[in-house]
Amino acid sequence: MITVDPQNLNLCPGQKVLDLGCGEGRHSIHLMITDEVDVYGIDLCLDDVRTASERAEPFISPEHAKGRLLFGVANGLQLPFADSTFDVVICSEVLEHIEDYKAVLAEIDRVLKPSGIFAATVPAYFPEWICWKLSDEYHQVEGGHIRIFREKELRGSIEALGHRHFARHKAHALHSPYWWLKCLFWDKPGSRLVAAYHRLLVWDLMKQPTLTRVAEKLLNPLLGKSIALYFVKTEQEAPETLRLAGEVTP
Repeated sequence: MITVDPQNLNLCPGQKVLDLGCGEGRHSIHLMITDEVDVYGIDLCLDDVRTASERAEPFISPEHAKGRLLFGVANGLQLPFADSTFDVVICSEVLEHIEDYKAVLAEIDRVLKPSGIFAATVPAYFPEWICWKLSDEYHQVEGGHIRIFREKELRGSIEALGHRHFARHKAHALHSPYWWLKCLFWDKPGSRLVAAYHRLLVWDLMKQPTLTRVAEKLLNPLLGKSIALYFVKTEQEAPETLRLAGEVTP
């Protein structure tokens, strides 16, 4: 289950893709399978990177994968890549965990090529707000969410770096009620209702019946658990060029 829509990434053979905060590898593995690109899955958590590598192993072969994939551990505040390394950067469900998220955005801008695509996803405001109201523990656990983003706030922070917004969508509406139930019964981990809804989500993921696919598509604009924003890094003139252009000839 991925949150970013690959159609908005404008992927071309041979491109380099950074999946920053890759977690257990859902986007990295998906893109390795579907596109002739080099994917770098980076996360701060070594255990998640190990899990991602294990999950990717069955697909790393010419019969199953079109692209190549490399996982590693790194800090999003200081990425081990040169300027303008990547054609595409994905940062999915990460920024809500980070205190200095603008510093991470600055690092993403640094490693992204001019005219490159940046896709950012965070929990959508309304479903996330309900989770916070239902349970303090939901967002106070170690490594949990430390903020609720408003779309305008996140979009403005990225556009301030010189990126042009060109697309947006919400995703995973059927997951919002599950998290509301989980928060409501946080102190009752054995809740049969929560377990039953989880089984429904697993069944939906495996079978993908038309009924639930259509229902989620209709519900996403209002109840989508995540919001995805897409940007292109605009070409910028070098500072020296700008200075010379502003000089007045005597």
